[in-house]
Amino acid sequence: METESISRVQSSNPLTGLGLGSAAIFLIIVWGTAFNMVDVGVRYLTPAWLVALRLIFAAILMVTYAVFAGHKLPPIRDKRWIWYIVLGFIGMALPFYLISWAQVNIESGTSAILVGVMPLMTIFLAHYLTTEKLSVRKVSGFLIGLIGTTVLFLPEDLSFGLIERWEAQIIALVAAFCYALTTVGAKRAPETHAAVGAAIMTIGAAAIATIFAISVDPIPVDVPAIAWWMIAGLAIGSTGVATIVYLQVIERNGPTTLARINYFPPFVSVLVGIWWLKEPFTPRIAIAFALIMLGVWVARNKRNPV
Repeated sequence: METESISRVQSSNPLTGLGLGSAAIFLIIVWGTAFNMVDVGVRYLTPAWLVALRLIFAAILMVTYAVFAGHKLPPIRDKRWIWYIVLGFIGMALPFYLISWAQVNIESGTSAILVGVMPLMTIFLAHYLTTEKLSVRKVSGFLIGLIGTTVLFLPEDLSFGLIERWEAQIIALVAAFCYALTTVGAKRAPETHAAVGAAIMTIGAAAIATIFAISVDPIPVDVPAIAWWMIAGLAIGSTGVATIVYLQVIERNGPTTLARINYFPPFVSVLVGIWWLKEPFTPRIAIAFALIMLGVWVARNKRNPV
C-alpha cells in the first residue's frame, strides 16, 4: 500500500481473467504479510534499521525497474524531486518506522487492522484538501469505522477503560494517517510517470531512513538469516515488486480495481498472524475488525445513491 497515491491514466488494454486475478492475489498476499514480516523483523533488528534496509533494497529495485522500462529520472533541480521526496518521507519512511515501532508492542494483525482505517481518514482529508466532498455515505462509513477503532482500545470485556498498550496502537493510527495524507497530497504533486515518481519516493525514503537509523542506533552486525529473509520479503515483495505490479494494475485497470483489492490485505495479515505467529484473535479484535471493514465498505460503496 505504500505508493498507492501516484495516479495513472487507465489503459485501453486492461488486465482481465487470470492476469488480473494473479496480480490481485499477489498484492493481497505481499501487502497483508508485510505486517507479519515486520513483526518477525523487529525481534532481531531495531525498527530504524529494519526500515532503512528495507528501503535501500527497494530503492535499488525501483530505480532499476524505471530505467529498464525506458524512463529517466528528472534533473536534480526539477521540482518533482522535492515533491516526491516529501511524499516518500510521509508515505514510506515515516509510516514504515511507526508501524515497526508499534509492532514491538502489538501484534501484526492488530497493526494491520488499525492501518486499515486509512481509506476512512483519506475521505476526510480529501474533503478539505481536494474537490472530493463528504456525503452521508462517507460520513456513515467513517463513523462505523471509528466505532470499530474505539473497540480496539477497550479491555477484552469491552468495559470502559484503555488497554495497556494503547500508545502503540495510537502510533499505528498515526501511520495510517501518513498513508492517507500521502494519498491526498500526491494529487497536488507535479505530473510524472508513476514509475519515476515511485523511484524518487523510494530514493528519498531510503536516504532519510538510513540517516535516521545511523543517528539513533549502531549499525547492526551478526544479523541472523531469518532477519535478512524478512528484509528481502519486505523490500523485494511488499515494497518493490508489489509497487511494480500495483503500477500495472493502476495503469491498465484504474484506481477502482485497486480500491477493491485493498479490502483484503488486513484479512491476510490477521489469518497469517494467527497461523504463523500464534497471535490471539479475541472477540474484541473480531468485533473491531468487522466494524472497520464494514465502515470502509460503506464509505466506498458508490452503488449507494446517498
